[in-house]
Amino acid sequence: MPRTLSNHRTPRSPRTLSNRRTAHRLAADIGLLAVAAAFALPLAWVLLSSVDPNADLRVKAPDGLNLSNFDAVLTPDITFTPLLNSLILCGGGTLLTVVCAALAAYPLSRFRSRLNRPFLLTILFATSLPITAIMVPVYALFVQVNLIDTMQGTIFFFAASQLPFAIWLMKNFMDGVPKELEEAAWTDGASSSQSLLRIVLPLMGPGVAVVTVFCFVMMWGNFFVPFMLLLTPDQMPAAVSINEFFGNRGMVVYGQLAAFSVIYSSPVLVLYVLVARRLGGGFALG
Repeated sequence: MPRTLSNHRTPRSPRTLSNRRTAHRLAADIGLLAVAAAFALPLAWVLLSSVDPNADLRVKAPDGLNLSNFDAVLTPDITFTPLLNSLILCGGGTLLTVVCAALAAYPLSRFRSRLNRPFLLTILFATSLPITAIMVPVYALFVQVNLIDTMQGTIFFFAASQLPFAIWLMKNFMDGVPKELEEAAWTDGASSSQSLLRIVLPLMGPGVAVVTVFCFVMMWGNFFVPFMLLLTPDQMPAAVSINEFFGNRGMVVYGQLAAFSVIYSSPVLVLYVLVARRLGGGFALG
């Protein structure tokens, strides 16, 4: 009679499975620690060098706490005026972006149309355009309309550059607000604008906060746009003035550069803390 062969696998022991899971977990932990170290080392250099008068490119503990670097950079020309310019540019651009994004996202979220999907895909495509590819025609346009070297022109371009992704985010958050609440308000005689201001936006507070912080952070760290559109040194934001710490012959005062970096990063951290506390821990990119 023909002999039947059967494939028989030996079951793995629980100890073998436990060892393999432990090895995988250990490898994942090592990878996460390596990524954390890659981010922590530059941050440690900035914090330690800001209080070290003899700072260089090495990450080292200072001999003693010394605030001379902060005293050197806390002047109107180096810090206060550029920071004020950054707050005006980024604050104005963020406010304009959030308002326009809310007005654009509302009809996309509440009304169905054949043009919604093509419009959203066009917005998604616009977010992938590199800023360097459109700066030459934008510069020529700004020269023609007399917006070059003006704060309002830079604010308009900041808002236009962040508006596509802001509309996309705002629309996704707005979809989570039940439409039945607006229909009840419409029954009581409220208009669409009133329901947007009094019902939709208050209920999507975390979403508005996400869009606000995202736009502000992207504008705050933008070097290329104000460098191209602003010509007067007194109007330069901090993102551009930080370039002044790099000398023409490679001479850099690393301690002052680190101190300025700490001050330059503070407004973004303060904004995040205030928004997170205001929302009671509900601030998340969910």
